[in-house]
Amino acid sequence: FQVESSGFQDFMTKLKPSTFEDIIALLAIYRPGPLGSGMVEDFIERRHGRREIVYELESLAPILKPTYGVIVYQEQVMQIASVLANFTLGDADLLRRAMGKKKPEEMARQKEKFLQGARENKIPEAKAKKIFDLMAKFAEYGFNKSHSAAYALVSYYTAYLKTHYTVEYMASLLTHEMGNTDKILIYIQDCREHGLEVLPPDLNESFRYFSVTPKGRIRFGLAGVKGVGEAAITAIIEERKKSGPFKTFFEFCERVDLRRVNKKVIESLIKCGALDSIYSNRASLLDSLDEALRWGSSRRKEVALGQRSMFELLSREEAEPKLSSISPMSESEKLKYEKEVLGFYISGHPLKPYQAQIKGLATHDSASLKTLGQKQEVSLCGVVSSLKEIRTKRGKRMAFINLEDLQGNTEVVIFNELFEKIEALLLAEEPLYFKGQAEVSEDGVVKVLGEEVLRLEDLKKLKTRSIHLRAEKSLLSEGALNQLKELVERHAGTLPIYLHLIEAKKEKAVLKLPIDLQVDLNEAFIQEVEALLGQHSLVLM
Repeated sequence: FQVESSGFQDFMTKLKPSTFEDIIALLAIYRPGPLGSGMVEDFIERRHGRREIVYELESLAPILKPTYGVIVYQEQVMQIASVLANFTLGDADLLRRAMGKKKPEEMARQKEKFLQGARENKIPEAKAKKIFDLMAKFAEYGFNKSHSAAYALVSYYTAYLKTHYTVEYMASLLTHEMGNTDKILIYIQDCREHGLEVLPPDLNESFRYFSVTPKGRIRFGLAGVKGVGEAAITAIIEERKKSGPFKTFFEFCERVDLRRVNKKVIESLIKCGALDSIYSNRASLLDSLDEALRWGSSRRKEVALGQRSMFELLSREEAEPKLSSISPMSESEKLKYEKEVLGFYISGHPLKPYQAQIKGLATHDSASLKTLGQKQEVSLCGVVSSLKEIRTKRGKRMAFINLEDLQGNTEVVIFNELFEKIEALLLAEEPLYFKGQAEVSEDGVVKVLGEEVLRLEDLKKLKTRSIHLRAEKSLLSEGALNQLKELVERHAGTLPIYLHLIEAKKEKAVLKLPIDLQVDLNEAFIQEVEALLGQHSLVLM
């Protein structure tokens, strides 16, 4: 099952479904009405034999046995009326509708008819009244079994495929939601939690949609790249199928039809990393694009006219122009371009360096917010992916922002007084900390009313009193210790450092470094430490 709620996980753990009937039932009863009535707890206790299954009449056993004596489905209400009170199926359906609408006059008529039928079947009146009242109570929550069975079948297929064909299932799911950025983010995160790697688009491996690579990884589809249309995708895949993988950037511009795979298409492919397997310096590819297009166009014309050129006398490496030698893009610039053409970050995320700290700062993320049932104070960390400014009736400026984290997106409302103070911060495209009131609408949509906004970097520094480094004792050679000392000296500051020595997964000793080896907390320091000692080796306190 695609579980998006911790409450549903708890419910599944308690119920432990073992038959298809159990799956039908759990989909029918995991709803607000049954959950609030105590019926669900009764069902689970009877299911596991911890509570006795009691039938008001023996004739009810065949109808209620599949649901452990509990009325769960509307069809059961109809069957009871038919067996106990001689209702036709048409009459029983009218009874079901009356119970659902709870109209007193109609209910009174239906009750009298039920009691009359029960008398004809020699059922004691007191017992018949009790059963009718029980039916009326559960009809408020009763679900249509035929609908639940259809959902259960889809759920069973889904669970089976996700369990036994996980990679193929997730690739198909991602393809289905290709136009929904929020869903794509949720499913990519789900893949990562299950140890599945979702790779960026690749010129030589990607097809139109998400696909499974020979090594069991998921490759992003070219149709998910903004600016890359159907004609361009067809041209690239057909040429690759015809003449094999593209080996160099200039060869690619020579082989593809540049009328279909134009400059805008190639820019998008470079920005999302689809040409990284050919050449990883995206800045250089963008800088060399005009020359590559001229060269590719010229080569195609020469071939079409049957002309010989110097190219045929030299190796490709010698004949092709040289790529620009400018410096590679910064990580933030790469992520910015990925977001531009994919709608989200694929090779990384601005929040990733802060993951450990976010756990100690934020009470919720975008996924857990969706499970809130009432108004409460929350704190979140994320990056502003969009901002819509409006003016109130009084002419005051305020904003609605889309806050993105590693799990998805949340709408945050920033009222005038706060907006005037932090407008520049919201436009800075860097990780932020938000504190505010979460409000839940009638249809379950959660939005946050912002009360405080800070740069995550500033908050991290404000709250950090000491830095703790965890390192395997066996890996701390004299060379590694010297590297650590040099690293700390390069980032000298005022925060004390504690070195935790780990052996066989247990902490053996804690060493406080001398006062002359205190450090300044910054992203460069964090990245260098984790490169030296391993990911998650640094903890802030």
